[in-house]
Order: sequence, then C-alpha cells, then structure tokens
Amino acid sequence: MKYTVGIDIGTSGTKTVLFDEMGTPIASHTIEYPLYQPKNGWAEQDPADWANASFGTVKAVIEKSGVAPADIAGVGLSGQMHGLVMLDRDNRVLRPSIIWCDQRTAKECEEITARVGADRLIAITANPALTGFTASKILWVRNNEPEVYSRCAHILLPKDYVRFLLTGVYASEVSDAGGMQLLDIPRRTWSDEVLGALEIDRSLLGEMYESPEITGYVTEEASRLTGLLPGTPVVGGAGDNAAAAVGVGVVNDGDAFTTIGTSGVVFAHTDNVSIDPRGRVHTFCCAVPGAWHVMGVTQAAGLSLRWLRDTVCTEEVAAAAALGVDPYEVMCAEAAKSPIGANRLLYLPYLMGERTPHLDPDVRGAFIGLSAMHTRADMTRAVLEGVSCSLADCMSVLREMNVSPNVMRVCGGGGRSPMWRQMLADMFGIPTAVTTAEGPALGAAILAMVGTGIHASVPEACGKIITLRDEFAPDMSAHAQYQPYYGVYRKLYTDLRDTYKILAKV
Repeated sequence: MKYTVGIDIGTSGTKTVLFDEMGTPIASHTIEYPLYQPKNGWAEQDPADWANASFGTVKAVIEKSGVAPADIAGVGLSGQMHGLVMLDRDNRVLRPSIIWCDQRTAKECEEITARVGADRLIAITANPALTGFTASKILWVRNNEPEVYSRCAHILLPKDYVRFLLTGVYASEVSDAGGMQLLDIPRRTWSDEVLGALEIDRSLLGEMYESPEITGYVTEEASRLTGLLPGTPVVGGAGDNAAAAVGVGVVNDGDAFTTIGTSGVVFAHTDNVSIDPRGRVHTFCCAVPGAWHVMGVTQAAGLSLRWLRDTVCTEEVAAAAALGVDPYEVMCAEAAKSPIGANRLLYLPYLMGERTPHLDPDVRGAFIGLSAMHTRADMTRAVLEGVSCSLADCMSVLREMNVSPNVMRVCGGGGRSPMWRQMLADMFGIPTAVTTAEGPALGAAILAMVGTGIHASVPEACGKIITLRDEFAPDMSAHAQYQPYYGVYRKLYTDLRDTYKILAKV
C-alpha cells in the first residue's frame, strides 16, 4: 500500500492529512495561526507561520499514523490563493504576505486596467483587475514600498513558498497562478503581454506546471524537519478551491460544489473557457489538465461566523467548552430556534469587501433591522442566512452563464453543519450532498497520486475514490419563504453602495 500527503495551507491554519491510495484518511493534524489587519481593509500573514505549520503537521501525521516514510509516494499542496510572498536573493522573506482578502489596491487595479486595457485584460487573464489578485499587490509594493520591491528576487504564492522550502524549487501551477492576473488563462502560461505592460520581470516568477506534474523533490533539510524521505516527489498541487474540487469529485463538465471556509465559493467545472463579460465571477484553469472552472466568491463566509463567535457568542463558547463540543455546534443549535428570516434581521457578509457579484472593496458588513427583541440566536441565524444569500448571488450568475447543476456538493468547515447544508439546499432550490470532510487536502493528495502513477488521471482517481452521501433535498416551502428576504438582501447593496464610498473616504 502506498500513501500520499495532502497539505492544505489555509487562512486560519494548515491542515495536513495522510491518505492511502483509495483516499482513506489515515492521520490528520491542524496548526492554526493569526491574521493581521494593521489597517482597515488590510490583511496580512507571516509566511513563517505557514512554513512552521506545514512542516509541523506533516511530521505529526507521519508520527500519528505509524506509516513508514518509504511508503509515502508523494506530497500534494493546496493553498489560499492570491497571497504575495516576496523573497530577496538570499531567499529571505522581505515583508509580511499581503493575502487574498486584502483590499488596499484599488488604485493599482486602475493602473493595471489603464496599462493593459480592460477588454484585453479579460481576454488574456479571464478576469477584470481585482484588489484581491496578486498583480495589484505587486504594484502596490512597488508604488508604496520601493525599497522592498528593489530587493525582490522571487515572487511566490503561499503554497508555492512552502513548496520552495520543501524542494528548493521556485515553481507554480496553473490553477493557483491563474489568480495572480499574470497568467494567459486560455494558453495556461505566463503572459508576456501582461508582464510587459505592467513592467514585471518574468524572472521573478517560478516555472509553470500542470497540477498533477512533479515539480521537485524533498530536500535533506526538509526531510529533517518533516520526517519525509529525501527525494519524495512534490507535485504542482492546486489553489484551495481547485484542490477542493478534486477532493469532492468535481472534475467533469457540469459538476459543481460550494465550499464554506474563511471565504465561500460556488464553483463549476467546464471543459471550455467560459468568461462572464461583466467580470462578476472568475474563470481560472482547474486542476484537471486542459480544463477550466468558473467560480463566484464570497469574501467573508466562515469568517463572518468566526467573527460572531469571537465577538458576540461568549456564552455559546463557554457552553461548548463545558460540553466538549465545537462552539459552532452550539451556535447552530441556537440559530435553529430562530425562524426563517431571523425575525426580520438581515446580515450583509461584507466584512472584507466583496467580489461576487459586486467587485467592491469599500462595501462593509452590516446587520439590518436590528431591534431590542433580537437575541444572539437571531444574530447567528442572520449570519448563516446572509452568507447563504451571498452564495445564492454567486449561483445566480452561473445560471445566467447556462451553468445549472442538478446537485450541489458541499465542503469546507461550514459544510459540516447539517443546518447550513439544508439552508443552502433551500436557498438554491436543488439538493446538496456531502462527499468528504477532507476537501482540499484530499484533492492535493489525489493530485500526488496521479503524479506518482498510483492512478492514471484525475477523473479516474476521483471516480474510484469519491462517492456522494448525506444528500439534503430542498424544502421548496422554505425556498419560497426565503425569497422575500433574499429580495431585500439584494436591494440593500444598491441602497448602501454610495454610503460605503463616502464612509471609505471619511
């Protein structure tokens, strides 16, 4: 029996899982780390935290499992997308990483659009210039920290920095690199045209690979820190959502899933490049060679519930500790006592700006309709419903693009909540189903299985490993009850948009 390791470098923490060749999890370990917000709308992390967590979790799963390192065939990487890691010539990190949800780069997005041209930018990168993407972060450092930029010798994404520490190789792969806004999405290679227009030296970027390809091998130093054997192959891996798609078996035309992690995503696989001309959803290369995916993003999905837990739900956290259960379990049980509509309390989940469908870095979160009669149960339900409404917005755009799945697979931390899965089924009006709790880590491990020859292709591997279970049929009566609230939810952005712009300038 051969085994593979899937390392998922997320925003809240890194989760590493050791799987056998049929995708059965043998051992799992997670290490959390902080997110820093030095200014309103900014979001940064320390790459050293990712490195320590990745190495620590790999070592832990090997020790927990008792699996011999010689039986570990390969390593796959999944990671939060868009984050900027800058190294000097001695491979030292030059500044904290500006991560995916940071919103400081509005001026740089205007600069990118002016330099490349709006239509040409979408034709090449399949997306308009966005504050969350890496290219605008590179320009922000160049414009605001020129002394840092002048010392930059290498630019990497979060998971690709971990790859470098494992293998000594500067490399990326098409699914994650697509979110940098420097990739020619149809051709699946760095765009010399965009790089030239933005005056970014191509030598700063790593070599490009497809997701299942072997990119390098574990070094002696990385072996000492992880317990992996020197020479263990490390494959390209994938951005978090592309890896999650593999982990839930969304690898064929028309397949779709929703994930609720720190951010939320509605994701659909396509064998052809499909671009929303209004730029409300993103088109990227997916982890299946020669295919793409379309995705809508809610910036603060699970982050909204985490914020509520940490700032409001102290009693629920204490009760969970006494019961020895997850605080979210107690919070959802309380939320279930509140009716659909949370007693006319609505929540806008715009804690970190928004991407789909608004593309607005200035929009912020809000409770609307709050009164003295509302309880924490109402507030929790309103947060769950507000995030679900945002994901329904994503789904509506996909339907406009003639992407209409019959079943929505659900994963991520929020996907573990039966209440939230049922709520999504009711909101979408289609069944939801769970495949596995491992999501991106399993997807990364499957890519390693394919890269090391355990399975012949990504679709073949998923066909053998992934099965649907725990289907939640939509309650169409509840679906009808949600519609008036969803209508008000959609109207609120338009009503408040100008106010947010004024507030951003105060």
